[in-house]
Amino acid sequence: MLLTLAWGALFFPGLFALCTWALRRSRPEWTNIDCVMISTRIVSSVQAVLATGSGIIIIRSCNNVITDRHWLAREYVWFLVPYMIYDSYAMYLCEWYRATDQKRNRSSTFRNFLSQNRLMITHHVFILLVLVPVAQLKQQHTLLYKVNGILTLTTFFCCRILLFPFMYWSYGQQQGISLIQVPFNIPFHCNLANAFLIAPQIYWFSLLCKKAARLFDPPPTKKDG
Repeated sequence: MLLTLAWGALFFPGLFALCTWALRRSRPEWTNIDCVMISTRIVSSVQAVLATGSGIIIIRSCNNVITDRHWLAREYVWFLVPYMIYDSYAMYLCEWYRATDQKRNRSSTFRNFLSQNRLMITHHVFILLVLVPVAQLKQQHTLLYKVNGILTLTTFFCCRILLFPFMYWSYGQQQGISLIQVPFNIPFHCNLANAFLIAPQIYWFSLLCKKAARLFDPPPTKKDG
């Protein structure tokens, strides 16, 4: 456990620092906020790949969805703890640089950060306390940015929303009952916990959908005169 925590504490901040340094060296024309935000997205993407890969390994290694246990499921939780702490700091760092670039009062930066990221901070705190015991580079008009947005929607929907019906379906297959019958054959607190977990995922997905829809809005026409 302690070794896994140590590796996570070195890996995620280290990757962030390396990405920021590399971007500043390779893209000197970029601002600090550009480099920091791109670095946070790279680290988040790496974490998503690692989490997805771990999930695939765990699913393929377990035959009984009720009783089987896999060491990777336990160890990755401890590996994830430093990421949640790092990610909270990285979000605040982005807000701090944004305030600096916009010449806003830095004393209000922390209050703005808490106000604008209430749900995400709650999500991080919830995971740490319960689970353990675009880029602003003006490239929104490009095809690559739109394709990336569609891929983000697809992966978010599959990995964060379809995960819950998949769990119910797996349990139903194990017990020989249909998917519809599963909620009525498991303890109420399990359904309640899943509802609390999926609710913010649906909310964030709706925000992603709204943002994606704006990508395909026609650009505003300039009026003469």
